[in-house]
Amino acid sequence: MSPQNIKKNLTNWDLVSVNPIDKNWDWKILFCFWGVNIQSVIGFSLIVSLYLIYDLNTFVVFTGTIIGILLIYIFSNLIGKPSQKNGLPFIVLLRSSLGVIGAKYFGLIRFFVGIFLFGIQTYFLSKAFSYLIRISFFSIEPMFLDKDIFLIFFLGMNLIDWTAIIIAIILQGFLFSAGMNINKKIIIFSAITVYFGMLLFFLSVLLSDVKFTSQAFLNILNTENFLNKDNFGPLITVSGTVFAYFSVVILSFGDFSRYVKDESQLKKGNFSLILNLLIFSFFALFIVSGMDAFLKQDPENLNRILTNPTDILGKLDNLFLVVLALIFIIIASASTNLIANFIPSQYTLVNFLPFSLSIRSAGLIISILGFVIGIFWLTFLSQVGALSFIDTLGAFFGPLFGIMISDFYFIQKSKINNKDIYSLENNGIYYYTGGWHIKGVYSAIIGFIFSASTIWNANLMFLQSFSWIIGAAIAAFTYYLLARE
Repeated sequence: MSPQNIKKNLTNWDLVSVNPIDKNWDWKILFCFWGVNIQSVIGFSLIVSLYLIYDLNTFVVFTGTIIGILLIYIFSNLIGKPSQKNGLPFIVLLRSSLGVIGAKYFGLIRFFVGIFLFGIQTYFLSKAFSYLIRISFFSIEPMFLDKDIFLIFFLGMNLIDWTAIIIAIILQGFLFSAGMNINKKIIIFSAITVYFGMLLFFLSVLLSDVKFTSQAFLNILNTENFLNKDNFGPLITVSGTVFAYFSVVILSFGDFSRYVKDESQLKKGNFSLILNLLIFSFFALFIVSGMDAFLKQDPENLNRILTNPTDILGKLDNLFLVVLALIFIIIASASTNLIANFIPSQYTLVNFLPFSLSIRSAGLIISILGFVIGIFWLTFLSQVGALSFIDTLGAFFGPLFGIMISDFYFIQKSKINNKDIYSLENNGIYYYTGGWHIKGVYSAIIGFIFSASTIWNANLMFLQSFSWIIGAAIAAFTYYLLARE
């Protein structure tokens, strides 16, 4: 391709349609994909908290989580089908609704959110590594950790913490940049390994005293007054909370669904999210209820129930179980970081500089930026309201989803021109006005205003869990009205 043609083309080999040979994902791989999404420390704490902390009817929580998951299922099918059909990542399909240039800049929103969350997640991932390092040193020489060199802190971290975060960033950057075939293996390995780990801990708790732990599990089930009208509010809240947890993955789900064999496998795989929820919830609840029953035999532990896995580990006196649990936490946290943050950031960054970057070089940039964000998280970023900034940027996710769905299904009639989607020629159908589709931009901004209002308007904060859906609906309807012929 001549230099002149390159300037008029946005083709990048990492962004072109997937080779049919590589479209080999079936429902079982998507089962692992959704398993990885729920198998995180945050996911564990969320599920357990919904059932145990808020004193809600068990069936209300269960029904609410199922409703939330069904919404994820529906929206994932909608956004996943265009990518599965055309073999294109989310960011390339965005060109259809925002224009080939507009998608470059709006795509950076997904990049900034992804890179910030990648850095933050890497910081917390490094804590598991630092615990393992400290345990190793303590096992060899208990007094070793008292040396003066470990009492020197910079940016809130000592030598062990710095070593841990460097290990975390190098390990992730090296593995995650190896390509989708390796990433697929990581996803499968992580999902199976973490479920195996949860099974081990479940059996460990159960077999320590079958009758005692089983009764403790049954005692947490609250089945009274399920049909009470006062349960409607909590039901909606639980549904919105579960949906909000998974919503960060939906927008860029096409980055993965492009590798799925066919639409049937896509729908089966997405439906397996319900099975993942049931398995994970049962294991998590049984482990926490059993551990809580044992811990509360000591009067010092009567104050509260522990829902965070790291807090539970702090109460264990079995070093082998602690080390094993930390390894499982590392695997789960890293793979969640891969799916939710690293891969979407790679594609959006490559799309911004398609002539200069590849997946591997984009991965290097993400690793460097993630490292910088991670080391400044504790002492600076967490103190200046960085998460509010991320939440505000994330308010664009729903609207972008909305205009993509409205465009693909109602405006483009489920058709994509694979030639023009990469073209910078003035006569390209996705070039619109100087590369920007103004109607799409207007629609996304209007949807963002409604979505962000649930974050910043105190009177609307009760709708925050549904901000994604609100933004998507407003943007989709607005886009349809503006873009239809």
